[in-house]
Amino acid sequence: MDISATRAVALQRSYYASTANRYDDLRTNEEVANGLSLDFMLSALDRLGVRSILDVGSGTGRTLLDIKKQRPDVRVLGIEPVAELRAIGYEKGLTGAELADGDATRLGFADGEFDLVCEFATLHHIPKPEIAVREMLRVAAKGVFISDVNNFGQGSWLARTAKQTLNALGLWKVADYVKTRGKGYSVSEGDGVYYSYSVFNDYPQIRAACREIYLLGNTGDANYDLYRAAPGLALLGIKK
Repeated sequence: MDISATRAVALQRSYYASTANRYDDLRTNEEVANGLSLDFMLSALDRLGVRSILDVGSGTGRTLLDIKKQRPDVRVLGIEPVAELRAIGYEKGLTGAELADGDATRLGFADGEFDLVCEFATLHHIPKPEIAVREMLRVAAKGVFISDVNNFGQGSWLARTAKQTLNALGLWKVADYVKTRGKGYSVSEGDGVYYSYSVFNDYPQIRAACREIYLLGNTGDANYDLYRAAPGLALLGIKK
């Protein structure tokens, strides 16, 4: 990891540590999208024969608790690198066996150890999300589930068209570098450090590892073209 990325990770973890007590309240806008995505994921568990789930970037464990409540028959483990966020999860009743320390880019699990590996709004906080996705695919036996943003579907029609055109020309990374003044990331009060990210960035890697892929716009304001108009979406990849 380069110096800039290392600094960004330290800044992000510091942000989470200082806002841990407000973490859930700051993410009320994500609640609807993640809730719809979770319903989508849970509806597929029986079809895939899922009996174990790894949740990457669990925060305070809100998703873990929802899964436990709705599917108590499924073993679920969440990993979260920020101790202050895990502490809030333990206050909610989660145990150390259910919410543990862990890094999305270096998952300490064997190949295919979990039936399903999922993430909810985590990848856009990682400097190189493709590494995390590769790890998710590695430890998943049956499939991966990703619920995250689509930068190319956010903003006005003009802004989306500009971003999509730059991306088609292979110039988006350069444009984003200029936009962020060389940092490669942005910072907001409600989301801390975040990167320009689209679930479609990792689509080729997921496509290569999965025999089936299903997509769902999870914000209620997309049209038939998810890449061009969906601010966020969920992806279910069923492995070969």
